[in-house]
Amino acid sequence: MINNFIKTFYFSATETTKKIVTGIAGKLMESFGGKPVVKIDFTLPDARKEPVSFTEKDIVIAGVPVYAGRVPNVLLKYLNTIEGNGALAVAVVVYGNRHYDDALIEWRDILESRNFKVFAAGAFIGEHSFSRILGKNRPDAQDMLDVAKFAAQIYQKITASQNDLETVSVPGKQPYQPYYRPKDKDGNPVALHKVVPETSSDCIQCGFCVSLCPMGSIDAGNESRITGICIKCCACIKNCPVEAKYFDDTNYLWHKQELENAFTSPRREPEFFLSKSVR
Repeated sequence: MINNFIKTFYFSATETTKKIVTGIAGKLMESFGGKPVVKIDFTLPDARKEPVSFTEKDIVIAGVPVYAGRVPNVLLKYLNTIEGNGALAVAVVVYGNRHYDDALIEWRDILESRNFKVFAAGAFIGEHSFSRILGKNRPDAQDMLDVAKFAAQIYQKITASQNDLETVSVPGKQPYQPYYRPKDKDGNPVALHKVVPETSSDCIQCGFCVSLCPMGSIDAGNESRITGICIKCCACIKNCPVEAKYFDDTNYLWHKQELENAFTSPRREPEFFLSKSVR
């Protein structure tokens, strides 16, 4: 057992990133023994009101979803307030079977800029926020075996070289490529940022969608009213108990179909990366 705290730090609107990050942390806890995992979930707006600080005794499993090939830009202001203070970190991104593009290198760089020592990184697959077909039911049992394998590699790296690690090298470009732009049926780029979900008459006004929205954008007094940013995480759609939430925008639906046609197969597999020891 080592004298470190294992902590998770994640944004996970539909809980796929949460499953990966907590899975890694749980396996590490089993290997190290002792202290329970400390969970820091910054998915909901209230959790992002105050900055978070870590210490050099922390091992932080930090996860974000991939949006349009990058770290979600709505999180950048908050992420630039956190303080790593020399904590060891594992950078994790989760994407919907298309590609993670420059998200992993961007996430590593953000953490490094906040004074984390990012010695390991991984790109995993979760069910795409737009779809129930892309990455269907992932992370699945095979993914969780890969999570355990990655955690074992992290454990070996820490126990062999905890005070002797360099920044992990990961795929990606610097400067980062622009956010992935959807196209309409004619191949012209379209903007979907103003598209919001509709609410059918089946709505029972239970307020569950209000409690789930990571942007706090669903009106608590009228669930059909969107008062702020919609990031298309689809937490409200996938979790509505009566399936009353849906998108009907033509360009959105075309983009969703295009993604499903192009990227449902082949099945993409997780990728992990660990730093070399400094000798």
